[in-house]
Formats: sequence, structure tokens, C-alpha cells
Amino acid sequence: MTEETPGFGENAEKPDVPSGATPDDAAPKAAEPSTEEGAAAPAGDAAASKTSAQNAQDAQDAQDVSLTAQLDQVRTALNERTGDLQRLQAEYQNYRRRVERDKVTVKEIASANLLSELLPTLDDIGRAREHGELVGGFKSVAESLETVVAKLGLQQFGKEGEPFDPTIHEALMHSYAPDVTETTCVAILQPGYRIGERTIRPARVAVAEPQPGAQTVKGEEPDGSAGSATAEKADEKETGGPDEG
Repeated sequence: MTEETPGFGENAEKPDVPSGATPDDAAPKAAEPSTEEGAAAPAGDAAASKTSAQNAQDAQDAQDVSLTAQLDQVRTALNERTGDLQRLQAEYQNYRRRVERDKVTVKEIASANLLSELLPTLDDIGRAREHGELVGGFKSVAESLETVVAKLGLQQFGKEGEPFDPTIHEALMHSYAPDVTETTCVAILQPGYRIGERTIRPARVAVAEPQPGAQTVKGEEPDGSAGSATAEKADEKETGGPDEG
């Protein structure tokens, strides 16, 4: 026996449809939004868009501030590293100059120590040359030795007639001479030697000084007072003194 489902049978109730109406009119119509709801929706979207834009701007500003702070830190670090590099470069230049100066000093000291041992031989060569004994093979050897020491920077100094300088001269003999106006080297007993500005042996010399009082008398003669006074004293000494009245 077949059961009839309510609403699907022949006796199912049909909606009332006015006469002359089409089947579409019988379909239920969807509820249309009210005018107030339609107007309120665009206003809410605008507010949400404004809030979203403000949040994005705030985030961008915060990011800019962070980037600026990082840039300042990088600049500070760069300036510090640049200063360190400049100081390091200056220290390196000073180190190079010290090394070069020390090299020259060590070379001069080594050359001075070596040549100091050869000075007696050079003195013998000089004396042999003065006495005319520097001849033959001995002359060739002596000249070769003098050439070698000259290449090493050895320089001879000390001449007769030059002013006495205690920093480079050593006075072994002393005398007075009327023809000198200052302390003068009148004889070179042993020549001096230097390397660059370093003196390895002073020149040993005989010096002469002006006669005591010679400059004073010479300076007072132009006005005639000193000469007349000296003449009067000489006359008094010869006559036994001035005449008594």
C-alpha cells in the first residue's frame, strides 16, 4: 500500500495565485536591503579605509625612524674606523721613519768602528807622503785604501789658519802670535776624520792666541791718548821722574 507524502500529492495545497498572474509572480521575492542600511555601509568602509591608511603611515614613519637611527649608527662607526685607520697610518709612517733613521745610524756606527781601527794606518800613509816615501807598490796600496775609506764616507778635516773650534779640534800645543786676532790653528799635528756629521776623531792641532793686551793698545791708539801716556811714562822712567819745582 503506497503512502502519499503530504504536499506532493494531488491534493497538495497550492499557493493562491491571482487570476491572470504568471508563474514568476508566485515565486517568493528576496528581501531587499533597506535604504538606511545601504547608506550606512559606504560610511563604514571609508572609516575602515582611513584607519588602515593611518596605520600604514604610522608603520612607515616608524620604519623611517628606525632606518635613520641605523644610518646614524653606521656613520658613527664609519667615522670611528676612519679615525683608527688614519692613526694607524700615521703610526706606520713614524715607524718607517724611525726604522730608516735607525738603519742609517747603525750603518754609521758600524762604519765608524771599522774606520777607527784604520786611522793609525792612514796616519802612517800621511807621514810617508809628507816625507816622500810613498812610492812604488806601497803608493798604489795606500791610494787604494784611501779610495775605499772615502767610499765608506770617511772625510778628513783640519787645515792651518782656520779658527779653533773645540768641538772638532783638540789643542795639543799653545802659543801667542802677534799676527792673529783670534784663537787659530797654526799647525795640524794629526788630521781629524768624520763620517757625515759624526766626528770619529778630532783634529789634533797647535793653536796660537793674540798677544795679551795687543788688542787694547791697538784700539786706543787712534785718538792718541794711549800713545802719549805711554811716551810720558817712558820719559819719566829715563829722567828719574818729573822735575821738582
